[in-house]
Amino acid sequence: MNRISVLGCGWLGKPLAVSFVEDGFSVKGSTTSEDKIDALERLAIEPYLVNISEFEEFDQFLDADILVIAITSKDIDGFENLIAQIQESSIQKVIFISSTSVYPRINKVMTEEDEVVKHHPLVEIENLFRANTFFETTIIRFAGLFGGERHPANWFKNGKKIPQPKGFVNMIHQEDCIEIIHEIISQNSWNQVFNACANHHPTRRDFYTIAKLSKDLEVPEFEENEMYQWKVISSKKIQEVLGYEFIHEDLLNI
Repeated sequence: MNRISVLGCGWLGKPLAVSFVEDGFSVKGSTTSEDKIDALERLAIEPYLVNISEFEEFDQFLDADILVIAITSKDIDGFENLIAQIQESSIQKVIFISSTSVYPRINKVMTEEDEVVKHHPLVEIENLFRANTFFETTIIRFAGLFGGERHPANWFKNGKKIPQPKGFVNMIHQEDCIEIIHEIISQNSWNQVFNACANHHPTRRDFYTIAKLSKDLEVPEFEENEMYQWKVISSKKIQEVLGYEFIHEDLLNI
């Protein structure tokens, strides 16, 4: 299987698609903006305008073996229509990018077996893919994303206080996101749900203080929350199943 379509060539999807091109795959990539079509072509990515909320037919875009879904949409109806089209396409394998936001903050380490937030739209979308038997799906729940132009020093601007300073950070670098997706494909690790998060979990106070100082910005202000709410995302499964070692493990070395 050497044909891959990447739905959503944004912060993660575009460099991911480029990495597939570099590995010799035939790559299609989607965007919702006509202004980005030329940029994708220059990267040897076959570009398509795709917006799942517009309920159009995506026959040519779905003419591939593997589909990676890297969009932020939570349009459940749009995903139902997309899944119906995938069923009728040549797609055999799907990677759906989800988020560790599906886990509640209940002051414990969260694994893939733990209960998720009820009625969370991402959970409903995950379940649509998990229930489908026409193709195989692996779901990756990424923690907070950083890397490239997305630097934590740029968050919480304009004097906005950072909540839960005693809570713990759950983050993953863009390069680790891309490498994990490659490993899932190369190891044929399908019909799985994986948490993906660096093993290092500094406090929010330490992490954001160092992030701001690394860009010569002022030390941030923090809320002094009386209620202590946190969660720590475990990536033990992805390390055991894929043998994965994180590239960016020390989150205080930003």
